[in-house]
Parts: sequence; C-alpha cells; structure tokens
Amino acid sequence: METIVKAYITSTEEGNYLAECHNLPVVTQGKTLDEVAANLREAIALALEDDFVELGFKNDHPAIIVTLELPSLHAA
Repeated sequence: METIVKAYITSTEEGNYLAECHNLPVVTQGKTLDEVAANLREAIALALEDDFVELGFKNDHPAIIVTLELPSLHAA
C-alpha cells in the first residue's frame, strides 16, 4: 500500500506549469507554481475520494512529494 503520491512539475513552452503524478492518473496545470500546487492537491483529493484502496493507497490523505524541473538558463 502506498502512503505517498509522487508528482513531477515542469514548465510548458507557454510559460505555465504542468503537474503529473507517477502513481495516480492525475495531470493538471496552472499559470503559477502556487496555482499548479493547489490544482494538484485538489486533483489528488478527487482521484482518491472514493477509490483510494483500489488505487493502492492506505488512506485518502497521503503525503505529496513533488519534483520540480527547472528550465536551463543556458543552451549547450
């Protein structure tokens, strides 16, 4: 049983942020990091609302670990 949701945030070409979960069928976006974080929390809560056991989680409020990919400053 899982106790942690693992997510990955990247910036898009349009300047927004995209968040994807590794162990849940959740993808969301936002214009700012604060917005994408709030959207991610909401999307995870909705995904786990009724099916957290079926999705392999111990409860419907797991910790969320996020990896943020920062764009490179210089082209190689």
